[in-house]
Amino acid sequence: MGVFTVLTRCIVQPLSVVDDELVPKVGKTFTTLEDAEKFYRNYAKAAGFSTRVRCTNRKENEIKNQLITCSREGKWKSKISPTEKTNPTAGLNCPARIYIHTLKDVGAWIISKVVLDHSHPYCPSKAEMLKQHRELSMSIHRTIENNEEADSFDRNWNDFLLNFGLADNKWLSDLYEDRHIWVPIYLDHHFWAGMRSTQRSESMHSFFNKYITRNSSLIQFVKQYDNCLGSREQAERESDAANFHTVIPCATKSSIEAQFQDAYTHAKFREVQAQFRGKANCITRLKNSALGYSIYEVGEQVSSSIFNKFAVTYDSVAAEVKCQCLLFESRGILCRHALSVLSFEQVSQVSPRYILERWSKKVKRRHTHIKSSHDEPIMEPRSKRFEQLVFRSQNICKFASESEELTAILHRAYDNVMAEMEALKAKRKGTYSLSHEDANLESVNELQSPPRIRTRGRPKNRLGSKLEKQIANATKKKKTKVLSEINLFDAASAAHSNSSQYQGHVMNYQFRVPAAGDNSLGV
Repeated sequence: MGVFTVLTRCIVQPLSVVDDELVPKVGKTFTTLEDAEKFYRNYAKAAGFSTRVRCTNRKENEIKNQLITCSREGKWKSKISPTEKTNPTAGLNCPARIYIHTLKDVGAWIISKVVLDHSHPYCPSKAEMLKQHRELSMSIHRTIENNEEADSFDRNWNDFLLNFGLADNKWLSDLYEDRHIWVPIYLDHHFWAGMRSTQRSESMHSFFNKYITRNSSLIQFVKQYDNCLGSREQAERESDAANFHTVIPCATKSSIEAQFQDAYTHAKFREVQAQFRGKANCITRLKNSALGYSIYEVGEQVSSSIFNKFAVTYDSVAAEVKCQCLLFESRGILCRHALSVLSFEQVSQVSPRYILERWSKKVKRRHTHIKSSHDEPIMEPRSKRFEQLVFRSQNICKFASESEELTAILHRAYDNVMAEMEALKAKRKGTYSLSHEDANLESVNELQSPPRIRTRGRPKNRLGSKLEKQIANATKKKKTKVLSEINLFDAASAAHSNSSQYQGHVMNYQFRVPAAGDNSLGV
């Protein structure tokens, strides 16, 4: 009896937090059976339990009614002795269920019986751990599909060898070992941003090896991981400062190169510059042209005996250029052959599609929303808002991707919301914007003095240096006054008075002993 009381107390609280619209009620109707099943499943997720179809009655291959219960309904009797049974069991004879059936001559479905009580505790926060409510987001699902399409080369290669009995062929085995040389040729039409197959993991290993080893403890790993984030953030801040305050000179007089110089970071602009320098070795010849669409043949002098040729197409209406080498499609950089054609066509500016945002100086990095102890406290509310927006956006995008009509509605809503937010941001910026002088003063106030370090050797400003200079000056004046007394006997009394005053000052200096740490000398 006491156990039942405890269980009852555990299950009363979750029901109070479930939205009343989600709670099943007798008489609620649905258009299809799938809608009824989905409704009860959503209620179960909100309450913290899972469901299953207990039984379905049919008549002439048509479903007439269905019983959906809690997944912990029933109790399976094991043949294994309770003392030997170790596997957990879920059945607890839970009575929670709904009963639905069709309405005659209507085609709709109605709930005719509802039981909301359970014989076990359940928690809404743990519902996502139940098998029925586990699901991958659309972004994660797409990532898995892309990775599966990329692990596929090895599978197809093995199938090819087995189907044709070539598993022992030495030439094919050697060709497979050298696949890193020839496989990229068949992947040029995919965008890889210049990365190799293992470059990401190699870069990660070399970066983390500076902070942790295989013998590092878990506590050391957590601390050093935070230091890694701080080091990477600091490096990016320094790189951003260098991009803002310095400029890499252009290698040519091309206005297109100046366009990339203004948009790209230093690291990526150096890669672009290599293509502009190589443009000097290209020879462009027009092969065919019609209605703004031209086909060029670009020859490149690789060596004294090798001369490669590439076909380049240029559409002056769409401002689009495409080369046979597919360098832009694979690495995101316009090749020297395309640049040679643009120069031949006297194009001064390239289309924005050829300036990728990922390498722009003004790019907004998504990873800056990752929490770190090095972040300023003012950024924490923004990170929370970002996480909430991403969570809601994933659900909206998943729902809208079901059809073209829903996708078009979401696009229109995005455009309207974006215009409204930009207008509000521009209005606030004009009202609360700081002047250049205010910004500088604020930044100056945040600066702190560098730590004072004791220098080696004799200090420039010693405590006795001022005293030594005063004594030297007094001695020089004394010699001058002695000569004056010999030459000017009439002024002896005046000289004697001045000499007495001077000697009094000297005596004061001589008996003045500075205290420890006292830098001032009084008279």
